[in-house]
Amino acid sequence: MQVQQRRRGDLQALSTGTIDAAEFTNPVDEEQLGFNKAADFYYMPSWWEPGATLHVFINRSEYEKLPDLYKFAIQAAAHEADRRSIAQYDAENAAALKRLVDGGTQVRFYSDEIMAAAQTAAFELYGELSSSSPAFNKIYTEWRTFRDSVYSWHQTNEYRFMNFVYNNPAAS
Repeated sequence: MQVQQRRRGDLQALSTGTIDAAEFTNPVDEEQLGFNKAADFYYMPSWWEPGATLHVFINRSEYEKLPDLYKFAIQAAAHEADRRSIAQYDAENAAALKRLVDGGTQVRFYSDEIMAAAQTAAFELYGELSSSSPAFNKIYTEWRTFRDSVYSWHQTNEYRFMNFVYNNPAAS
């Protein structure tokens, strides 16, 4: 397998077989890009990006020169944009996926074996990047420490609640 980065919406490469598969972010965007016109199958889940988030990058030295009120405004705007984006996709993805399926797209799920192999490869890459980049290592170490610390809470409460609710929809 050879991974290629293509320009957004390069359906011709998918339609002609130049590439075998494509990935963007979610049903809303992939429907808008027309992936369903070039591919019959939609594989899920996207564990490497279960939910896209927005980022803002600002030159630190310029940011530090700003008055505190401006810094707060930037932080509030970034937070609000991220929350709104997530809420919008949460609200629209179900309808987009239904339209894809109604149009003939077949949803398939990656096997646990494929998911485990992808996870292993990802964490091997993170290890390599950590070894070669002090900046990556700093961020990765802090992220992993935080992730590990919240796992117990999510397994104790969040996962169990979601598992129950999704397997036992309330009567209407």
